[in-house]
Amino acid sequence: MGEFAATAWRLFWREDLALLVVGAGALALVLARWLKKGRRALPNTLLFLAAALAAELVGAALAAAGASRAGEMVRAVAAVATGLAVIRLAGLALFRVAMPAVGMALPRIAEELALLGAYLGWAMLHLRLWGTDLGSLVTTSAVITAIVAFAMQDTLGNVLGGLFLEFDRSIAKGDWIRLDDLGGRVKEITWRHTAIRTRNGETVIVPNSVLMKSRFAVIGNPESAPVRWRRWIWFEVDLEVPAPRVLAAARQALAGAEIANVAADPEPDCVLMETANGRGRYALRYWLADPQSDDATDSAVRVHLLAALARAGIRPSLPKEVRYEVADSPERRAALRERDLEKRVAALRRVDLFAPLAEPELRALAAQLVEAPFAAGDVVTRQGAVAHWLYLLVEGEAEVLVESPPAAPRPVATLGPGSVFGEMGLMTGEPRRATVRAKTDLECYRLDKAGFEQILHARPELAEAMSHILAARAAQLARSAERAVDETDAEATPQTLLGRIRAFFGLSGAQTRRAA
Repeated sequence: MGEFAATAWRLFWREDLALLVVGAGALALVLARWLKKGRRALPNTLLFLAAALAAELVGAALAAAGASRAGEMVRAVAAVATGLAVIRLAGLALFRVAMPAVGMALPRIAEELALLGAYLGWAMLHLRLWGTDLGSLVTTSAVITAIVAFAMQDTLGNVLGGLFLEFDRSIAKGDWIRLDDLGGRVKEITWRHTAIRTRNGETVIVPNSVLMKSRFAVIGNPESAPVRWRRWIWFEVDLEVPAPRVLAAARQALAGAEIANVAADPEPDCVLMETANGRGRYALRYWLADPQSDDATDSAVRVHLLAALARAGIRPSLPKEVRYEVADSPERRAALRERDLEKRVAALRRVDLFAPLAEPELRALAAQLVEAPFAAGDVVTRQGAVAHWLYLLVEGEAEVLVESPPAAPRPVATLGPGSVFGEMGLMTGEPRRATVRAKTDLECYRLDKAGFEQILHARPELAEAMSHILAARAAQLARSAERAVDETDAEATPQTLLGRIRAFFGLSGAQTRRAA
């Protein structure tokens, strides 16, 4: 038994095998310390190496027991497997440790093809050592080679496709691409396939040969340069509405609005694409900065578009075949109007500016209110703009910002339901003192100068009461904006504001004194 074990060990522990094992151990230590990506490959390769060494020992035992031919066959196969394991460890150390350490990063497919070539070279070397004539093997197996090549043409196509994709840089890892109805980000390019991660969280495996034969669009790679992907939002409006009015309202939908993932440069635009069946087909086009959020951003843009069209009094076109059947009557219409009027009157009662008004005056003023919805991020009023109307906030939140270039706009207040802003523009005609931007979707009413002028001319004494309210509001805004007290007194005293109101509405001082 002792002689058998000694013979088996002598046949097993050869000098070349000792070198392979020592080399494999050194590589394993290096990889265990510095390998970062693909760490699962190390234990798998070591397990394969252990199995190959065990096979070598089994072959040596068979040879020592007298089964020389069987032992040699097992040992030959095990020697090839051992070499393959060592080549794999060397490849991991070279491509995933040494080259990244010096700033060289080859594509995954280059690593795989280099290892494949090394595997084939190692196998051919052993065939040569076993006495096989490689030249005669290739010559006499031309038919077999042709059959194998024909059977593996798809695999060869995938390999060549992967090489071309990598070396001509058609696509790269991290690129957003679109292939027919498939869209996603390139996760990995291997020798056989390209893995694409979709927005739904799926990883789709596309053979490289399919990519080489198909047309695909490369949207961009946010890791190398900012992505700009133009998106089209389609909508239709009846031709009864002038096209310039529709285009202006659509452009206003995104002008100054802060919408996540909508690029400011290039600027969004709107175009009239076609006219048919009494409708104009428009496209609001914007540039998306993050392809991951395409649907969500499209939805946000549509919300802003619909709000802007509603503010302009434009309704999107409906299919002509749609018919409405509503049970209607004069009584029902009158009840709906009265309900809407009461809602507007209730909103006016919450505003201190209109506290001096009597009930009939409130109802008359409520009839002049115009619905004005805004989407979150919309700029409702801009500092320095001249607009002779005010907004009554019914629902939602808005923030007041004071601009002092070159510094960024500074928020100074938050407005909630029942707030009113733009009153200085309505009462005195002066430019906006601050910018108001929607923090959430807003439901507002707008009151123009013409709607208030008739009431003020009927009761000129209201001008004095409102001048005191405006002065208090101006002082509050000035304190929020950290302006000087003496500047506030000089610009927004009740007497000064009363004079501006009279001049703006054409009221004489005698009128207000007689009315008082």
